[in-house]
Amino acid sequence: MSTAATTSPGPARDHVFHRNLLKKYPLAVRAAGVYIFDGDGNAYLDASSGAVAANLGHGVQEIVDAMAAQASQVAFAHTLRFETPVLAQTARRIAHLSPDGLETVYFASGGSEANEAAMKLARQFHLDSGRPGKHLVIGRWQSYHGNTLGALSAGGDVGRRTSFSPMLAPYPHVSAPQNESLQPVCPHDGGPDEQFDYIAEFEQVIARVGAENISAFICEAIVGSQQGAVVPPTKYLGQVRELCDRFDIVLIVDEVMTGFGRTGKNFAVEHFGVTPDIITFGKGVTGGYAPLSGMIVHDRIVDIIRERSDGVFRHGYTYSGHPVCLAAGNAALTYYTDNAVLENVVTQGRHLRGLLDDLQSRQPRMGPVRGRGLLLGFDLLDVPGRRHITSEAFNEMAMQNGAIFYPGKGRIDGIRGQHLLIAPPLTIQRVDIELMVDILEKTLTDVDVEVSSQIINERNAQ
Repeated sequence: MSTAATTSPGPARDHVFHRNLLKKYPLAVRAAGVYIFDGDGNAYLDASSGAVAANLGHGVQEIVDAMAAQASQVAFAHTLRFETPVLAQTARRIAHLSPDGLETVYFASGGSEANEAAMKLARQFHLDSGRPGKHLVIGRWQSYHGNTLGALSAGGDVGRRTSFSPMLAPYPHVSAPQNESLQPVCPHDGGPDEQFDYIAEFEQVIARVGAENISAFICEAIVGSQQGAVVPPTKYLGQVRELCDRFDIVLIVDEVMTGFGRTGKNFAVEHFGVTPDIITFGKGVTGGYAPLSGMIVHDRIVDIIRERSDGVFRHGYTYSGHPVCLAAGNAALTYYTDNAVLENVVTQGRHLRGLLDDLQSRQPRMGPVRGRGLLLGFDLLDVPGRRHITSEAFNEMAMQNGAIFYPGKGRIDGIRGQHLLIAPPLTIQRVDIELMVDILEKTLTDVDVEVSSQIINERNAQ
């Protein structure tokens, strides 16, 4: 567990544009299994898999060796001029994991790039199909699809959007549904509204904007960072699929966080029996060992591009299909299979859910636990008579106790609401799950001890 945070050397810090220029970060010098170690030897249990990317834990030598071998053979070959064996091999394996009809894979580097590519492909598909007016993307509030301008336009993260709102495309948004473990939330005022009809709202937006102008709808099958593992009602995605079919809208499902076993399935959309037109992926495809992302595209879209655009998708990135990153992905896919990772997710996810449900029954600051597999979350609640604490401050306290969670905020209306996402590596075992929950419980207890001390000190100072 952590006792003190070693920070990076002073002079070197002056040359790094950190995420937060006022914050001092622990200096990570080693990682193994589900732990990251700082320069003082403090161990941090990685209960968030970094940014829900280190799906296979740290120090998987097979992936490291595959990357080194590929770098020694062909380190880089631009996909505008060459194909590499690892490109075709990795694409084929991903296609075999995907729902029927999604057979073609386009590679990029990060989730934002994958979602940008998907939105542009949807537009080109409609243009080539004789529907030139279709250009708008419908997104959802309290959703996140990336920080580039197109992805940010489609996303509904108020905090990330506000500073850049003049630069964003005028994409319409609908409300993201809640699940049965949460009090239903009216998207207009944040109050309870058990009768709110999310599909009716979607239809109203289509009618207002005009179906002839709508190119795509993008959503997460299970909402990750912005809502903390919210699972939609069982029929929701099926109803969305029906609307998209009726109005010729491309359905893009963002599986950047949930893909490759995170929820106990290869892709989270499998829980709902729905086939999207495009699935985007990233993060877990390499287990975090290299930046690789992409989209898996349905044959009906690929066929139009092949027949009516001379086979050319008018888009591309320098590092699309980078051989070393693909080698990492290919080796990671082998590791998933050879080590029965999805089976471990189901087993350990069930155990973790049971421990969290039990803890929640004893901890007033924990809202109901939600999620699937090893993507679980809960609201961090205010308690009458006790101080408010943000999820970010809570996570800082948890790090002092030796675990790193994924803090989030804004589930209710983009601003209000604090939540915690728990998403450890998919290879985690029972002993580390139990330690992780122990640290969570200690931190929940420490919050009120610290708050009580603050109140006493403030009263004494008066």
